[in-house]
Amino acid sequence: MLSAYISYRTSIDRDELDQEKNFHDEILYDEIGLSKYDPPINVSFVRDIGTDFNDLLSSLPGETLEDNRWSRLYQQVLGIQIDYDWTANGDFYRQKLNFAISSGQLPDIIKVSSEQLRLLSNAGLIQELTDVYEKYATPFTKDILNQEGSGPFDAATIGGKLMGIPESNSSIEGAMYIWIRTDWLDRLGLQPPKTMNDVLEISRAFTLRDPDQNGKDDTFGLALTNYLWDPTMGVKGFMAGYNAFPEIWIENEAGELVFGGVQPEVKDALQALRQMYQNGEIDPEFSFMNGNKVKERIANGKIGMVYGEQWASFLVQSSRTSDPDVDWQAFPIVSVSDEPAKVPLKFNTWQFFAVRKDFQHPEAIVKLINLHLEKNWGKTAEYETYYSTPFAAWQLSPVTPFPARKNIDAYRQLEAARYTGDWSELDSEARMIKKLIDTYHAGGANMSSGWGWEKTYGPDGAFSILVQYEENDQLLYEKFTGVPTETMIEAQKILHDLQHEAYINIILGNPIDEFDRFVDRWKKLGGDRITQEVNDWYSQNR
Repeated sequence: MLSAYISYRTSIDRDELDQEKNFHDEILYDEIGLSKYDPPINVSFVRDIGTDFNDLLSSLPGETLEDNRWSRLYQQVLGIQIDYDWTANGDFYRQKLNFAISSGQLPDIIKVSSEQLRLLSNAGLIQELTDVYEKYATPFTKDILNQEGSGPFDAATIGGKLMGIPESNSSIEGAMYIWIRTDWLDRLGLQPPKTMNDVLEISRAFTLRDPDQNGKDDTFGLALTNYLWDPTMGVKGFMAGYNAFPEIWIENEAGELVFGGVQPEVKDALQALRQMYQNGEIDPEFSFMNGNKVKERIANGKIGMVYGEQWASFLVQSSRTSDPDVDWQAFPIVSVSDEPAKVPLKFNTWQFFAVRKDFQHPEAIVKLINLHLEKNWGKTAEYETYYSTPFAAWQLSPVTPFPARKNIDAYRQLEAARYTGDWSELDSEARMIKKLIDTYHAGGANMSSGWGWEKTYGPDGAFSILVQYEENDQLLYEKFTGVPTETMIEAQKILHDLQHEAYINIILGNPIDEFDRFVDRWKKLGGDRITQEVNDWYSQNR
């Protein structure tokens, strides 16, 4: 842990901060990874600025992209002035980023995908960070970035050299749950599912037995979007019930890695979805409906079941706006047998910070990450200032790593406190969540905002199920965590689109044999080469 003490008030009003006498002298650090540049340095980035970010700025008066609580903190503590060479939005940002990478016109620090990291490394445009990370990352940072093992660093290591610092994400957050309208279950006299047969029975009942009692045939058993891998309203959790894992690389009985999306178990899952579609249990327009359109169906009370991650509570919460008697509950995903289902967890670190070849202060990125983690989750954390106000103030920072297990850890703290009655040991994040849940239980005008938190972090919430998954050894982590192989870079998008199109067409009614034709094409168009490259990596890194 950092041996640090910060003695300054939590207000971040700029005028008051400007009056602080020598802010940095009040911060006593003995970590090189939090030392201040003197004289200060400028560090340039580029950034994607979308509607969500502009909405955030409107919620935080007096703050801008260039001048905000995070930019001031980095300047005052580290002596780093954050600059932006350019900003753009959505597709335009991606176009400009691709041009910057192909032309070599890079900012000092650039956030890239794993494929882009390899391209920049192959072109000699970025510098190795192995020694920089080892020297400047604080023990707290190293502990956090290793919460899911070596995978994030494997994905940034090319030719034995660390070429980027992973912006940590969380695989465990990708765990799937079945979110079900329990008011419909009760109304129809149904029990929560124990097997996939139960899931199919519930879906049929929600479609055919008029669960909303409006006398119309206008409800659907299962939500589905036109993007099958959606973290909510997708098929990953459903398919796992058939031991099918279409997004991840898994180990077979021979100890080799195979891509789950071309395994025969997928056919059973697609067959079941195809039948549900034919029965009217899935919206007939799903293949044209993006997530927002399906959310409207949920908000209007037309959907009874959703596969999704823990935050799906906030998605389904919208259905309570017009009818407060609507209720949802998360349940464990189930399998075709009585055995607990394996819960697939796709390797989820996909962005990395690379440093321009000639930049003289490569350690600056590590220092920024150190301070970001410390001020949100370390000993000197000011969570409600720098992370959630409750607006997402963390997004003001150009670097936004977080502990992969922070949410399940917060749940465990809350559960322990519920058991003992002692709430004094909660950390900053768990305390904030408790406030939101307490607001819900207290009732009043703002109670609705706490309902989703209760359904995720409450005694019977989604995280109580995640604890069960972990204790029962149900979590199936993806086995391939390396840098994209050469053939992946060439063919991955084509193979991904081919897979998605084949799955959609089968659900819509094409013969199930189309799956076999898809597998043959997948192998010929690069899948076999990728499989060999993945296993070459696995033999060296298992």
